[in-house]
Amino acid sequence: MVSPLSESFYLQPTVEVARALLGCWLMVQDAHGWIGGRIVEAEAYTHDDPACHSYRGKTQRNAPMFGPPGIAYVYLIYGVHECFNAVCQPIGVGDAVLIRAVEPKLGLEAMYARRGQVHWTQLCRGPGNLCRALGITRADNGVSLVHGRIQIWAGDPVPDSAVGVSPRIGITQGVEKLWRFYERSNRCVSGRTGA
Repeated sequence: MVSPLSESFYLQPTVEVARALLGCWLMVQDAHGWIGGRIVEAEAYTHDDPACHSYRGKTQRNAPMFGPPGIAYVYLIYGVHECFNAVCQPIGVGDAVLIRAVEPKLGLEAMYARRGQVHWTQLCRGPGNLCRALGITRADNGVSLVHGRIQIWAGDPVPDSAVGVSPRIGITQGVEKLWRFYERSNRCVSGRTGA
């Protein structure tokens, strides 16, 4: 039986958590059972980072970012796309890791039902597509990733030689931070893979 990553995993430095999540499995329990796949792209956001939602303090929208560690932070962008984050650090800090892409492995039929007949590499490519395919919504905001219907399971670590590092995607501040990690050879990665 696979067990989810413990709360203590999310207490490591947030940038290290983002890197360590590559190769782990993002899994969601729905009517079909567990569906999901391998995390192949993730970005770190810390409370002292101007690109982070918690940078200016706690609001109703970003409240889950302030903990406890190991819960989901799900928010809406552009009024249409939901984005899934794993909250890191002790209560009150405001750090999280955005999961940008998953290589789908289990429950592809359920994902196709939600996403349409796209190529399998596109099912969970990009944070909005990932949430749509896996059925993650803002109703999951604040749920436990240790005990809830969304969990992250340990996987085979991705060696450093296979990991790309780059600036994060779609931000205008904190662009100098190389806090985006991705599996270089993976076709499900959502952004540039040259670095």
